[in-house]
Amino acid sequence: MDVDVVKGIGDKKKDALEAFGISSVLDLIETYPRRWVDRTREALVAHLEEGVPTMVVVRVDSSSSFKTKSGRRMVTVRCSDESGKLSLTFFNQNWREKQLTAGLTIAVFGKPERYRGYLQMTNPIVDLIGDRTGRIVSIYPQSEKSRISTWDLAKWIESTLKRCEPRGIADPVPQEVVEQVGLVSRGVALHDIHLPESMEVRHAARRRLAFDEVLRVQVMLVARKLLAAQESRGFVHRTTGPLVDAFDASLPFPLTRAQRRVIDEIVADISDASPMHRLLQGDVGSGKTVVAVSAMIRAVQGGHQSALMAPTEVLADQHVMGIRRLLDGLVIPDDGNLFGGREVRVELLTNKVTGEQRRRVLGGLADGSVDIVVGTQALIQDAVAFRSLGLVVVDEQHRFGVDQRSRLRDKSATEADGLTPDVLVMTATPIPRTAAMTVYGDLDVSVLDELPPGRTPITTEWVNTPVAQSAMWQSVRDAIGRGEQVYVVCPLIEESEKLEVASAQTVHDELSAGELAGTSVGLLHGRMSPAEKEATMERFRSGDLDVLVATTVIEVGVDVPNATQMVILDADRFGIAQLHQLRGRVGRGAVASSCFLLTKSDDPSPRVEALVSSTDGFVLAEADLQLRGEGTVMGTIQKGRSDLRLASLQTDLDLIQLAREVAVGIVGDDPSLAAHPMLRDEIDLYFTAEQEDNLLKG
Repeated sequence: MDVDVVKGIGDKKKDALEAFGISSVLDLIETYPRRWVDRTREALVAHLEEGVPTMVVVRVDSSSSFKTKSGRRMVTVRCSDESGKLSLTFFNQNWREKQLTAGLTIAVFGKPERYRGYLQMTNPIVDLIGDRTGRIVSIYPQSEKSRISTWDLAKWIESTLKRCEPRGIADPVPQEVVEQVGLVSRGVALHDIHLPESMEVRHAARRRLAFDEVLRVQVMLVARKLLAAQESRGFVHRTTGPLVDAFDASLPFPLTRAQRRVIDEIVADISDASPMHRLLQGDVGSGKTVVAVSAMIRAVQGGHQSALMAPTEVLADQHVMGIRRLLDGLVIPDDGNLFGGREVRVELLTNKVTGEQRRRVLGGLADGSVDIVVGTQALIQDAVAFRSLGLVVVDEQHRFGVDQRSRLRDKSATEADGLTPDVLVMTATPIPRTAAMTVYGDLDVSVLDELPPGRTPITTEWVNTPVAQSAMWQSVRDAIGRGEQVYVVCPLIEESEKLEVASAQTVHDELSAGELAGTSVGLLHGRMSPAEKEATMERFRSGDLDVLVATTVIEVGVDVPNATQMVILDADRFGIAQLHQLRGRVGRGAVASSCFLLTKSDDPSPRVEALVSSTDGFVLAEADLQLRGEGTVMGTIQKGRSDLRLASLQTDLDLIQLAREVAVGIVGDDPSLAAHPMLRDEIDLYFTAEQEDNLLKG
């Protein structure tokens, strides 16, 4: 229903509400309070302490404005309660004079100071309470631009809820689930979130409505996943045999417990006729590649092909070298071959593979003689056809669009009797457990949570003084003297006065002539051609370069075990995940490694502090979530609204787990939700079919 069915909302207010993001009655009652004022516990003016931020509820006595000597407009509002007087001062907020008229009751939050004997607050947060005298007063988001006040919203929402009372509010969650989980009904929850009698009932209301938010997402994901499993047939791979035995025996190092556990999970998936759709999370250096190769070799053993898609040519090159190393000398039994077998054929397909070599690779993919192909988006071009693509591995999956991933998966659907290949998506960007359960509810999630033996811990230091910088460059020179190598990371390629951050070219020139004179310093940035990048990386890998000055193009996947030192300039310009990824480029060998985070500030940013205190990617991912806030977890899945209005990925893990279990029970073997028509209607209301498709593809 359009919001103008609510009493008091005419054309003008309707336009203002639409600008505020409210166009329907549903939008209105889902505009939840941003906080609640407990009037039974409010402070009195007489109890205010100087310098201590406090909230008080006061009555406006008068307001006036004038121009200061510096030309700024100043509004002064005189207020009081039964215990004393308080003055509010606002700079450059002229509209406050009209807004705060005599007689209004307002909630004010700010830091009290004493000025000429009177208590005053400067530019405090103000909420209009109006004549609402309930024990708990709801404070709504307000928009000065659209002139919608918390008072207006409260009045319209209360009126809407009253008009709902005769018919009641539908509750699509089965009654037995509501009772089993210990939730209040939806009607009660909607009333109590807006008009609570106590903070306890408000808490129960929030819990119910937050549960509904995550349940909708989980039911939709579980149903779509079941539907996909019913509609598509996958390969049943032979997961044991001479090739797998030879691979396991040839590994130069023992697998970690985590690697063995994840391989077992993947083997169980690919032995089954339902296509695998698994997310492999592993911190930097946790050994994801070995797990992926173990899965790919099982597909090859059964006579099928595997493809690994990487986001960059540098990473694809690295993967192909690593895979060839792991599979060196491995022979596929082949009775038609004169020698009784042939070596596993691993090929690279990126845009730089051209001419005869490209024709050879494409021909091998089409006739099945290429067993494993590693590539970039070149793999999804129309000219690429597989004889029998049985397994797709997507590395750093968040760097690909939804369609790119699904197009690679669809490459074999027409070639192999309509069978859908198994899909393993990998990421070294740890996703907080809570977010993974929400966003990847349709994926089975495996986690590599232990580092292989031989990986050395990385010490991380914050550097912000000339003395510390001098010691850092000495440490770098000492490492080069021992034959080790160094990364220096810059946030931008070109000088930008606005951001005052270092330019890679300038840093390269300055270091070559200054702190690192006498060493060989290379430069790598995103503006270079693929051939130039590869040539520079090859020189660094081979040890021809001591130092690589680079932008974040080295963030993902570059593996040079001899690199032991990393210097990150303007470190507070990077996010936590990016800093952690960058740091993961060192510490890949047996030598103790160091990462230096340079900033110009006197105090370390929370991001820098987090990196110094922990090397655990999952701990850092949770810290990142808290610092950045949750945003819209699922991008644009819901129709123009933030997807989780009340549920929090930080505090509601129990609700998310609960909703997952309930969703599995509700869906059962009925992905169309025929037994739950009201819930089906609600999911259709919140998610478009296209959005559901995109989420499942992704």
